[in-house]
Amino acid sequence: MALKGLKVIEFSGLLPVPFCGMVLADFGANVIRIDKVDFDTNLDCLGNGKKSISLNLKHPRAIDIVKSISRQSDILIEPFRKGVMEKLGLGPDVLMKENPKLIYARLTGYGHKGYFSKNAGHDINYVALSGLLSLFGREGENPNPPVNVLADIGGGGLTCAMGILLAIIERFKSGKGQIVDTTMVEGTAYLGTWMYRGQKTLPIWGNERGKNILDTGTHFYEVYKTKDEKYMSVGAIEPQFYEKLLNGLNLTIEEAPQFGDFSALKKLFAKKFAEKTRDEWCKIFDSTDACVAPILTLDEAPLHPHNKDQNTFLKTENCYSPNPHPRLSRTPGETQANKCLPKTGEHTKEILIDIGYSSKNVDELEDEGVIHCYKFSKL
Repeated sequence: MALKGLKVIEFSGLLPVPFCGMVLADFGANVIRIDKVDFDTNLDCLGNGKKSISLNLKHPRAIDIVKSISRQSDILIEPFRKGVMEKLGLGPDVLMKENPKLIYARLTGYGHKGYFSKNAGHDINYVALSGLLSLFGREGENPNPPVNVLADIGGGGLTCAMGILLAIIERFKSGKGQIVDTTMVEGTAYLGTWMYRGQKTLPIWGNERGKNILDTGTHFYEVYKTKDEKYMSVGAIEPQFYEKLLNGLNLTIEEAPQFGDFSALKKLFAKKFAEKTRDEWCKIFDSTDACVAPILTLDEAPLHPHNKDQNTFLKTENCYSPNPHPRLSRTPGETQANKCLPKTGEHTKEILIDIGYSSKNVDELEDEGVIHCYKFSKL
């Protein structure tokens, strides 16, 4: 795999950092997750394929262990607010001095400077501050947050992974590591570059929320309920696609002009879609360029013929999981979702022995409360 041989330290967190570490692991990196001694493994459903070392970071000897691991690592990812790593004695000035090739990735909500840098926050707050939340929602309604995929995953975890890979590429030239500073506010704002630049230059933007072409302001870019209480998505923007949409709905351009009374046309389309089930509409539209597709649930998506043909999902013991993307022709990624989630401290002893500690040393550290070693119960 493309990242095989790279060694990563991931400080445990809720979602953005685990997602970033998952991406690196899916493409071959060896990821060690540093867990607190009381870390709840159920909080991380993205830890498959990673190893866990459990440390009491309040103990100086635990800090020495992190330093030892970082000297032999390529990448470190941390999710803490301003000053936390520095107070632990694990800031970039310390670790990169001992390992100049280390890529030190900081993934936070608001960053390490600025008005909100000391504040707590969540995805909804970061999307709000980026300006993008103001765009999501229907006319006359409150802005509607797009769950927590935009800031936590898109502007956070995935953007951080991209920054790490850019730093890896640059390291081939300079031989030096660098700090990758990812904030979810900035990362989310960057995802919205097209929206920002297009507000006054593109005809599809510039109106109030819910009155634009791409935000449910029109009847030809909307969601409609079907006879069986399911939904279809419609995105027939271009005239040639709109024509095919009308053909499938058995409507004429005179009955439904593309740029007529949008409110009235939405009611007409809603009435039409309510006449048939979702499967019946799929039979009509699946083989056309009408830009119509069924809205699938998380249970349904892996079973759709297109996703099965593309091998988009992998079936695991407990659920379906998306396969790594993008696809590489020679060194593709391989999801770790079919591997067990590591228990907190499951690999503590293994990792310490790998970096030079003896079994006796490990036992002493555990007795002192510096580390925790997970012990599987015997049946």
